[in-house]
Amino acid sequence: MNEGPNGTGRNHEAMGARTSHAGAARRRPVRRVRVRKTALDLALIWSVIGIFVILAVTAIHLAASVLIPITLAVVVGLILGLAADRLGALGVPPMLSALILTTGFAALIFFIANTLIGPLGELAANAPAMVEQAIERILPYLQRIKWLHINSASFRSGSMSMEALIENSSTVLSTVATRVTPAIVQTLIFFAALVLFLGSRHAIRKTLIIAFRDRARRLAAIRTFNAIEQALGFYFATASLLYAVVGVSMTIIAWAGGLDMPVLWGFFAFLSSFVPFLGVTAMTMALAIAGVIAHDSLVVGLAPAAAFFAVHMVMENLVTPAVMGRRLEINSFAVFVAIIFWTWLWGAIGAMLAVPLSLIAITVASELLPQNRIQPNLPD
Repeated sequence: MNEGPNGTGRNHEAMGARTSHAGAARRRPVRRVRVRKTALDLALIWSVIGIFVILAVTAIHLAASVLIPITLAVVVGLILGLAADRLGALGVPPMLSALILTTGFAALIFFIANTLIGPLGELAANAPAMVEQAIERILPYLQRIKWLHINSASFRSGSMSMEALIENSSTVLSTVATRVTPAIVQTLIFFAALVLFLGSRHAIRKTLIIAFRDRARRLAAIRTFNAIEQALGFYFATASLLYAVVGVSMTIIAWAGGLDMPVLWGFFAFLSSFVPFLGVTAMTMALAIAGVIAHDSLVVGLAPAAAFFAVHMVMENLVTPAVMGRRLEINSFAVFVAIIFWTWLWGAIGAMLAVPLSLIAITVASELLPQNRIQPNLPD
């Protein structure tokens, strides 16, 4: 053990030398060795990603009865978020504003259902006669196509006959009855989730933002949440107005075309417009069949379907892009794939959720991914 002035000096010199060496080591650049991945390593990585995707899709499909109402409640809550903020600015407590908005939304659904229950009941009562009439009118046109091998006996016997449909009606009714209880439970889950989400929306948002540690990511999360709410609110507010015009136009077309229940046709046109591609296709085919049944002339019968298709194309390709602009522009192929995927996964509700889910994904990607991409130098 060194003591005294000389020993203390030597200790300080040794400590200074160690400190200088440590500082030099910190200033010395660290060489990072890149480990080159082989084809087997890449195959392993993509296999793990593929297995994860398959398991995730399977889990989403199996939990559809719970995830569908919750996802629908979150989407509707994001759309109603701007209205909730307006009520909050007026001094209304969050939970009270959530109850007000949810009650108003439920009242709107009840009003629409109560308005349509009469025409839908009449349609269900006349469905067998309408099917029989449709077969009689369309059969001559189908018989001209020889390779189909369709004749009147095809609809008078077998599984396509009216007798078989009537015999199987009990099975259809039992199937519908077994789905009524899950539908009621999912409806209750939806409204409960909607109230709780609207009431605790700001708390959920704050928790998700605080989960990020650095300031830059927190700011990015705030921008993302704001962009999602604004995009969904603007899209559905604008789309509802535009598709209401389509519904009113369809009502006028159905009335002028001599179709029964023109208001019901207008509502279905409004509702189907929220499902791109599939909605307009189903409506056009239904109008064509109804027109052929209602009129003797094929040209006159197909006129309502042609008029609706023309109105819808003008709205989708001219009016909607001009009103919404390019900030909410979604690739048509991506929307088509999303509709097919979510329809396969969750049915009709999935088809209606395909567009808002795609809009959320595009908004998140546009906010989080770098915008200034390096453009490649193309040859002259």
